[in-house]
Amino acid sequence: METKDDVRGGTEATELGISTRHTEPSDDMTPFEAATFFFHRSADRLELRDEMREVLASTYRELAVQVPVRMDDGRVVVFRGYRIQHNGARGPYKGGIRYHESADLDEVRALAALMTWKNAVIDVPFGGAKGGVQCEPALLSSAELERLTRRFTGMIAYIIGVNRDIPAPDMGTNAQVMAWMMDAYGHRAGHTPGIVTGKPVELGGSPGREEATGRGVVICGREAAKRMDMTWSDCSIAIQGFGNVGYWTAALAAEQGAKVVAVSDVAGGTYNKDGLDLEALSRHQKQSLSVSEFDGGDKVSNEELLELECDILIPAAIHGVIHCKNAGRIKAKLVVEAANGPTTPAADEILNDNGVTVLPDILANAGGVTVSYFEWVQNIQQFRWEADQVNFELKKKMSKATNQVFSRAEQGGLTLRDAAFDIAVQRVAHAAEVRGYI
Repeated sequence: METKDDVRGGTEATELGISTRHTEPSDDMTPFEAATFFFHRSADRLELRDEMREVLASTYRELAVQVPVRMDDGRVVVFRGYRIQHNGARGPYKGGIRYHESADLDEVRALAALMTWKNAVIDVPFGGAKGGVQCEPALLSSAELERLTRRFTGMIAYIIGVNRDIPAPDMGTNAQVMAWMMDAYGHRAGHTPGIVTGKPVELGGSPGREEATGRGVVICGREAAKRMDMTWSDCSIAIQGFGNVGYWTAALAAEQGAKVVAVSDVAGGTYNKDGLDLEALSRHQKQSLSVSEFDGGDKVSNEELLELECDILIPAAIHGVIHCKNAGRIKAKLVVEAANGPTTPAADEILNDNGVTVLPDILANAGGVTVSYFEWVQNIQQFRWEADQVNFELKKKMSKATNQVFSRAEQGGLTLRDAAFDIAVQRVAHAAEVRGYI
């Protein structure tokens, strides 16, 4: 087991997770370097002191653990797990648990940093953290996933807590995984529903949490479209990804009048310029069939979907899908980042030069953590809100943050990403300052 606490004197910066500072954007950056590129640019504009820059650019604590799991066939497989706490100046650490083969140390660091800025820009009282186990969950049985989850929870239990660090679902995890985590933690601490969010409603989860990220994407997208004089009911939308976030984004966007013309999963996508029948597509997917085989549209690849004729493009799958080789061919007027880090720094500049508006991930996909905050509040109060109240409060939070970012961008002549980072970094730096961190 390895852990790095808050020690900096005489320690190499690279050991603490501080990326090499890049002054020019590149597609060759690691995920953490890409995540901190925009932070450093914001720190320059805000004229942060060097000591504050170092604190905010690095991780507070990194925990790497072995996760030995007895498989159904009797073998023991050792997985690698991480919990990384980036910054807690504004409150307890908050961030999801990702089960994915790419969830290595650098990726989890990047996601933890993005959570710090996301929680700050949406203005919920949390710091940023992230966790991950390098595995392929689709290849594990339900019993193997449960054993993996319980073992991993036990390994990180001493650095999480209701007022310390609150995990949530992420790629490859869901409400069931959170239920196992809550139960495993409860064996040590007693019944503690507030230890995780994104739980089943029956165990203290919040109504509206499942669709919260997708709902937040649509709220932000509609606010941005209004600011850009685009009529929502006239908008055509292409969505890369049809998991939880992609599905709910598509369903809610269509419910509110937009035309969803394309969606995709890992095997490919489907496109219909007149709009997809999402109910039929959902039934098709529930039969364990790829959306690319849907007979209500034409087959397209994930790469082709990004370059389709549409008004709004929503990458809702994995990071780095928009890069310098395809950014110049994107035809959408508005890109809404439902995934974490879907656009490389180099591609971001190309999109900006081409007049494409990008609603950044730290704002656009903050609906999930916002409703996670509401769930945490409900658990602490031991009182459940109605779904209508959850959705009302989510819309209020997301709309306010979106308009603050647009206003900051207009006042400073900035991109929306730069404006969002400036708001977030300023808030975190102020909290660190008044707490006396440095």
